[in-house]
Amino acid sequence: MLMAALERALAYQAQSLQAVSRTFALTIPQLPEALRDAVGNGYLLCRIADTIEDDPDMPWGKKACWQAKFLQVVEGAGDPAAFAAALGADLSPAMPEAEHDLIRHTPEVVAITHSLNPTQQAALSRCVRIMGMGMAEFQQHASLQGLADMAALDRYCYVVAGVVGEMLTSLFVEFEPLLAEHDAEMQRLAVSFGQGLQMTNILKDIWDDWQRGVSWMPRALFQRHGCDIAGVRPGSRDPAFQAGLTELLGIAADHLQNALRYTLLIPAGQTGMRDFCLWAIAMAVLTLRRIAENPAFASGSEVKISRRSVHRVVFLSRLLHRSDALLQWSFRVGVKPLPLSSAVAQP
Repeated sequence: MLMAALERALAYQAQSLQAVSRTFALTIPQLPEALRDAVGNGYLLCRIADTIEDDPDMPWGKKACWQAKFLQVVEGAGDPAAFAAALGADLSPAMPEAEHDLIRHTPEVVAITHSLNPTQQAALSRCVRIMGMGMAEFQQHASLQGLADMAALDRYCYVVAGVVGEMLTSLFVEFEPLLAEHDAEMQRLAVSFGQGLQMTNILKDIWDDWQRGVSWMPRALFQRHGCDIAGVRPGSRDPAFQAGLTELLGIAADHLQNALRYTLLIPAGQTGMRDFCLWAIAMAVLTLRRIAENPAFASGSEVKISRRSVHRVVFLSRLLHRSDALLQWSFRVGVKPLPLSSAVAQP
């Protein structure tokens, strides 16, 4: 790819990250420069796959078809411009403009993918393959009935987030040779890390998803507490529902404990890599706390953390990121109001 065209594509990537993800637009620039382009590109590839999944009007069969076509484009076997034009025409007008814009710029995003080294390309391609196929599988049965049980929720979290953790770990290990000896452990912890973040998003967005006619709640867990998840409505004060919600908060917090273990395997001198992880963990913990404080919330906006909280996370992370002991202490303080479940095995 010509240098000027690549620079334009990278400029678009930075702009698009600002538009489609406040969190990643904040955390990716903290990474070492040599990692930023690959991680940012991996996120936008996942965002394109998510855009297909999130379309409220597209039937699941067509979504599966588009996921397969997108993988072909990422792997160099499809025409990015033709894909962008056709998917753009098929995408619901209800989708946010930032995501329509991202689809239009698929050729630029994929051009960056193809400019990366073979190891990076392989990591990104594997992520898109597993995510796209997995999301298409879950879309087939998505409804207000929720998922069958925790095993199904674990699987869903893996295909939409755990696999992203595996991708990031591959990029991190290639960049930082000191991580090679921890590769296997980090890959296992990365899945739990991703699940902690995804469960936080699922719990925060439970009623926004409900408005779309979808639930990712595990039916069996709520049934154990005497709650039929399909019959629950936004703002519910049903004790059985809130008991199930509390149990899920504890499971998510346990996964975030594994996320901290993952982060502490990164050398203390790699403060940017640590901050990238720590900010995501801290914002997830604060979100879980907001939900625990207001379990009868009726929309994600009611439990969204404030900009002031985000600034506090950034300040404390930069103050503590070199000290494993202080980070462990800070995490214990952060999750103290949450019901740690000890149901999540340490990988």
